[in-house]
Amino acid sequence: MTDGVDNSKRRFLTIAATSGVAAVGAGFAAVPFIASWNPSARAKAAGAPVEADFSKLQPGQMMRVEWRGKPVWIVRRTEKNLTDLPSLNDSLRDPASAIESQQPVYAKNETRAINSEYSILVGICTHLGCSPTYRPELAPADLGENWKGGFFCPCHGSRFDLAGRVYKNVPAPTNLVVPPHKYLSETRVIIGVDQGAA
Repeated sequence: MTDGVDNSKRRFLTIAATSGVAAVGAGFAAVPFIASWNPSARAKAAGAPVEADFSKLQPGQMMRVEWRGKPVWIVRRTEKNLTDLPSLNDSLRDPASAIESQQPVYAKNETRAINSEYSILVGICTHLGCSPTYRPELAPADLGENWKGGFFCPCHGSRFDLAGRVYKNVPAPTNLVVPPHKYLSETRVIIGVDQGAA
């Protein structure tokens, strides 16, 4: 009954079909294996840069974004805020930002910023990690007549000016951290990428 059957064609078709099924199976097995080499979404989020659009931020306002699980504040300072900053130097522990680990080189200046109008700070107190509150008002009753706006930590009373510089005689040992950042435009910034990075 095998008269006229071409065994070579049969072998070829059998090998081709088997190879095709094996290739598909190998592909299905390889995809999860290769995908496991990529960092997880959680790992990416933990260190991934974050873009922020602050085009709607009015002078005196603050917005929050999250970077590496930490709050980052973007404050648009008023002209008065900028004028007041030098007058606070005698009240501050590190007015010249001498502790280099607290800010990138490009933010080691009086305003601790690339663009003096905007302050970009990690919103975590350098004492025990509480999150200070934004207190932009001038001379409130609870902070005294010399208060010119800034950040107050309700946990232990540390105070910071609007450049994130720490006052003397408070528990926080250092200024608030300025995260690495780079301006993408006049109203957009990427946090987690150094200004000098390509």
